[in-house]
Amino acid sequence: MNLNKFFIVFFMVLLLSALLFAFLFRNGLIFDMAGIDITHPFMKKVIIEEEYVRIDRNANGVADPIDIVNAARKEAEGRTLYKSAYYEGGYPPDREGVCTDVIWRGLKGVNINLKDLMDKDIHDQPYLYPRVNGKPDPNIDFRRVPNQHVFFQRFTQPLTTKLMPDNPKNLAEWQPGDIVVYLEGVDHIGIISDKRAKDGIPYLIHNTPPFASEIKLSSYTSPIAGHFRWKYETTSY
Repeated sequence: MNLNKFFIVFFMVLLLSALLFAFLFRNGLIFDMAGIDITHPFMKKVIIEEEYVRIDRNANGVADPIDIVNAARKEAEGRTLYKSAYYEGGYPPDREGVCTDVIWRGLKGVNINLKDLMDKDIHDQPYLYPRVNGKPDPNIDFRRVPNQHVFFQRFTQPLTTKLMPDNPKNLAEWQPGDIVVYLEGVDHIGIISDKRAKDGIPYLIHNTPPFASEIKLSSYTSPIAGHFRWKYETTSY
């Protein structure tokens, strides 16, 4: 084998190895982040009931949970840069942020001002919030995952934290606009998409380094600490 053929074969083996790694790593996480759907073409599609509420308080012709998804999806579509920093006034620039920024930006899609709501509750009961330490700071408190977790525990509907891939009834409990929290390892949070894989597992809109993306929920392998749904029918916003 001459030198040119050797390098061609070596390159092909390297490329195939990289593709195999990308395919196997965390159930295709790398492809998901790149926006590439690798669902097996011959897999039978699992139909999951759409059980999200159809309330449309802003009267734009779109159900509020889908408004939340659409607002959050702008983060993934725009590849919002993951950047953890402290900002005077609390809000980061539009083109940067962290996982918690996906949440308040998503809720803005139905005119829910998460910062104002959390700031008020933290002011009234700071001892409930683990990342406050008795000294509220409106510039950062609402962007801490454990603080968001406490707020959602207090004011939203808690749901199952079990994801069962082959169980349509369980998968139907994961609906667009739901919020998912992770507290083991690296604190993390995201919003359930209205997109599902062929096997019925929903996608998660979130932001991890290097940028925001939309990935299959099962691709993020940390244990789920919380799963919440806004009380659309009983909570004013």
